[in-house]
Amino acid sequence: MLAAVGLLGVVVATMSAKMRSLPISEPLLGLTAGIVLGPQVTGVFTFPSLAVEQSVLHEASRILLAISVMAVALRYPFGDIRRHGRALLILLLIVLPVMALVSAGLGWAILGMPVAAAALFGAAISPTDPVLASSVVTGEAAERDLPARDRQLLSVESGSNDGLALPLVLVALAVAGPLGAGDAFVESVWQVAGGVALGAGIGWLGGRALRLGARHGAAVGAPALFFTVVLALGILGAAGLLRVDGVLAVFVGGVAFNIVGTGSERAAEVPIDEAINRFAVLPLFVLFGAALPWRQWHELGWQVAVLVLAVLVLRRIPIVLLMKRPLRLRTPDALYLGWFGPVGVSALFYLTLEADRLGANETVLAAGSLVLACSTIAFGVTGVLGRTLYRRVAVQAPADER
Repeated sequence: MLAAVGLLGVVVATMSAKMRSLPISEPLLGLTAGIVLGPQVTGVFTFPSLAVEQSVLHEASRILLAISVMAVALRYPFGDIRRHGRALLILLLIVLPVMALVSAGLGWAILGMPVAAAALFGAAISPTDPVLASSVVTGEAAERDLPARDRQLLSVESGSNDGLALPLVLVALAVAGPLGAGDAFVESVWQVAGGVALGAGIGWLGGRALRLGARHGAAVGAPALFFTVVLALGILGAAGLLRVDGVLAVFVGGVAFNIVGTGSERAAEVPIDEAINRFAVLPLFVLFGAALPWRQWHELGWQVAVLVLAVLVLRRIPIVLLMKRPLRLRTPDALYLGWFGPVGVSALFYLTLEADRLGANETVLAAGSLVLACSTIAFGVTGVLGRTLYRRVAVQAPADER
């Protein structure tokens, strides 16, 4: 696996200047390599099934999400993030829960999932993913073709809703298992409030420490560039010790660091965070590709293909279109943000979290993993095409929408 990841890293480094202009992404490369090298094709990897190796994939996705949401928090100046506060609140408090309900309803209606299983499925795949989203919002081509507001909204939404989806998952666990409604509420408040407080505190201290080190010439060059990665892992570890929402804590910590850090410090750290984010996805997606539950997919029958198509089309696009006026989006922007809100690493994180808390539900894991795999393919292939179509349609939009 290490050899495969190393070879993929060389491929990504060689193609890095062209990756954003080709119908391909780093997660898609990793997924394809895992499938080809896995037991269903060449058998180079004898990696066990997703249900067996859920703990490994959970920890790997947890670490990757921490690095990704830290990169999102540092990608734009805090002033830009603050300007989108109203739209972000709508996306997080209205669009996110409705996406969970729609996804759960599709699982119940199409696959005949019990209500409890459908709730687990819908909650797990509801958050948009910063890893897959980064391929369509970063790079010169995205900056040239897409408005800054669209890129910033998609990035910050995907960074923040990964952690804020936890209460939805806890509600689903309350429906499906022994966790009562009161316990779910208490745990949600503790996890979210604790994560925000922890992240804000450590992020502020980290920013002050870096500025103090820079003042004395001790935080220059590579150590300063890698500082935010170490900070993200530190916040994640502290959150695990306190049993609070680690992904949310890291994102809040990144925002606090962004506020405290100077503009030059933030700008210097963005490239290294984005570079690590691009290469760090490879091991996880190789493992995921090798562990895909092909037998369980086959047992679900043709209905699972209908479910995947319905989730990709109905989970997000109609909701964003309905909310385009409160979000102050033109129709082309609403369609673009509706489509490119992918199911990704965050879904794997929550699917494996649910499996750890309740035991593996093979139907939920199989359906969720197929949605994740198809989402990775769909958004990797359509990234360039979607950006091109947006550019053409946006130019032709009616005057009152421009």
